[in-house]
Amino acid sequence: MKPYPQYKDSGIEAIDIIPNRWNFLKLNRVCYMKGRIGWQGLKQSEFADEGPYLITGMNFKNGRINWDEVYHIPEKRYEEAPEIHLQKDDVLLTKDGTIGKLLYVDYLPGKASLNSHLLVLRPLNNEFVPKYLYYQLDSILFKHHIELTKTGTTFFGITQESVGKYSFLNPSLPEQNQIAKYLDHKTAQIDSLIEKKKRLIELLKEERTAVINQAVTKGLDPDAPMKDSGIEWLGEIPAHWILTKLKHITNQIIDGTHLTPTYVEKGVPFLRVTDIQSPKIDMDKIKYIPETEHEILIKRCKPEKGDLLLSKNGTIGITKVIDWDFEFSIFVSLCLIKFVSNKLIPEYFMFIFESGVADEQIFKSSKKTSVTNLHLDKIREFLLIIPTVSEQKQIVKFLEKETSRIDSIISKSEKQIELLQEYRTALISEVVTGKIDVREERI
Repeated sequence: MKPYPQYKDSGIEAIDIIPNRWNFLKLNRVCYMKGRIGWQGLKQSEFADEGPYLITGMNFKNGRINWDEVYHIPEKRYEEAPEIHLQKDDVLLTKDGTIGKLLYVDYLPGKASLNSHLLVLRPLNNEFVPKYLYYQLDSILFKHHIELTKTGTTFFGITQESVGKYSFLNPSLPEQNQIAKYLDHKTAQIDSLIEKKKRLIELLKEERTAVINQAVTKGLDPDAPMKDSGIEWLGEIPAHWILTKLKHITNQIIDGTHLTPTYVEKGVPFLRVTDIQSPKIDMDKIKYIPETEHEILIKRCKPEKGDLLLSKNGTIGITKVIDWDFEFSIFVSLCLIKFVSNKLIPEYFMFIFESGVADEQIFKSSKKTSVTNLHLDKIREFLLIIPTVSEQKQIVKFLEKETSRIDSIISKSEKQIELLQEYRTALISEVVTGKIDVREERI
């Protein structure tokens, strides 16, 4: 990739130099720009299965839109605001919340309008190529403009006036067309690679679940005698395995405090669901409670090394074996499980909770995201298939090796996606700021 023959100082530190024949244009001088001002009492009950489309920020997916997910509004609502009726080749921009999300309208299946928090941009008198503007707004140049002009403290926004003051780089129209075509081609290639990586990760996660499910329901010996479990969703299990409920092989199943804790800077660690999601407890992020409060809580719920923690509220089903020595208390969102010795090892139970055995009993026909609370009574009635302790150890050793292998591939794939996304962002910025000359690139 070659640079332009000649450059000049841009006057903007963020991009340094620009091609000699390029200049800047204020967006408000060459661009039609409108957003919705209120909806005059539009209610969700007015959304329909047909009629004009209503675009929201939630519909923005990688610069495109899945029209099947878009709400519809009555025709009379659509007619209320003709100034924001969409046209093909419009560029849409989110100006509140997640600022700067972009959408290019390359296809319009019918009448469509905007919800609030969005701006529609289109050229006046063919002053610029819409797809070029789309990529220009996706560059480091516009991101820099957002950082300089955004307002708010916790909920950020950028005004229509501020967007209009943006100075965008303005090569010739034929050059803008070439840049847009080139970036369409290159970003499509990158996006295709990213989607393949994402699909690979999905398949690897499915493989991981299948490997765990096979091991904790059928064992490792393919020639082992089998018997009917008597449970339709479980099918056959090894003949020497035992079906039992969790309450029969535990000494205690109890959740943490239901009271609002008193947080202090120095005291006893107080763990919540967020604290057990990482491989190691981050002592810099956990909360602390007074020693006197801890002494009261441990009379009811005393976690000890070798016990198991299970998340029962919010993100449910996260498990962690206590392998540290310091004392701590837990919030109501966590459940403490103390196993009977020589019945079930905690590491084996962790894998059971990652298998279809857990999914079937907890989620059943419900979506995982719809289950936000796992009651203690349900945990106590949890049905387990128990091999001997020595066999449990073999299965744990096998699954730790296999899941580690799969997790490693997933981690590498996620890193590759991250690098591809970084390359995509860098490429767009390099091209639309003139660091790379694509005028003679064949597409």
